[in-house]
Amino acid sequence: MRVALISTPFVAVPPRMYGGTELVVAELAEGLVARGHDVELFATGDSRTTAELRALYAQAQWPPQMLTDLNHVSWAMQQVADRGPFDVVHAHSAVALACARLVPGVPLVYTLHHERDEQLSGFYRFCGDAHYVAISDDQRRREIELGDVTVIHHGLDPDKYQFSHEAAGDYVCFVGRLARVKGPHTAVRAAVAAGVPIRVAGNVHPPDEAWASAVLRPMLGGPNVRELGPIGLDEKAPLLRDARALLAPIEWNEPFGLILIEAMLSGCPVVAFARGSVPELIEEGVTGFVARSPEHIAELIRPGGPVDRFDRARCRRRAVERFSRDRMVDEHVALYERLTHRSADDPLQALMIA
Repeated sequence: MRVALISTPFVAVPPRMYGGTELVVAELAEGLVARGHDVELFATGDSRTTAELRALYAQAQWPPQMLTDLNHVSWAMQQVADRGPFDVVHAHSAVALACARLVPGVPLVYTLHHERDEQLSGFYRFCGDAHYVAISDDQRRREIELGDVTVIHHGLDPDKYQFSHEAAGDYVCFVGRLARVKGPHTAVRAAVAAGVPIRVAGNVHPPDEAWASAVLRPMLGGPNVRELGPIGLDEKAPLLRDARALLAPIEWNEPFGLILIEAMLSGCPVVAFARGSVPELIEEGVTGFVARSPEHIAELIRPGGPVDRFDRARCRRRAVERFSRDRMVDEHVALYERLTHRSADDPLQALMIA
């Protein structure tokens, strides 16, 4: 099968630091190539992939800008038209939904990577021919009626994550964007209340700067708080392996938390609030704990408490079953094959593809 994967122009594939969408694109590209599929990845020139890389921009274009996205995606769709035929185009930018009108006859898959946004939802109403991938049931339920939607949870390569039967460290950790909705301030307060050290990894994006300066940064100077800054996988893997727990006290309906499954694949229990996709990702007592309040988080992470009696080997096994790259690739290939067969059954569309 010949697949065109269109990533964003904002972060390299895979990301060096921050970049959830681009990490998923990287895992999907590598998994498809390993299965013998012909994959062309449209990303930035500083990406690393076993797929055939095509790039308009030599370097990642951060911060995100709409015109940059439009330039990248429209160029990629022109390449698809000129270099076809492709069996499937799988895009990770909403811009592709409009550009796809100029390349009729090729099934377009578009993955929703965001929480519901009314402006985007209004746009989706004009894009009924696309085939949508929702990344959680919760995300699908909150979005408008989209027609053809398949829920596929993200998956990662388990071999990239380190595992130990017991936590080597005495700390809990927070890893992610340092924004109010992600809850780093709540994580720090809960750790302080529990009397345990916490390591905080991540960085502040410009929209969150005022909040971080007023609320979070004063907290990061505490005696049991260690600020790590932004980290890549080389630092993240041992951090999660040795942590007693990952804290994710989110304050928004997060469609999917990649860091949650990274922790689970490391055998590290996740302690999170029941917002967004959390209840469908965490299996209580198996891969983590759903907390009711900051006080409940403190109760769960106190020395000798539930996280210290946690079966990390069982967590790792269950995470591999549910959130491995192989499972994610299987489900995408099944979707691509369904759409390819549907196109072949439509004489007009089959003629246009040929």
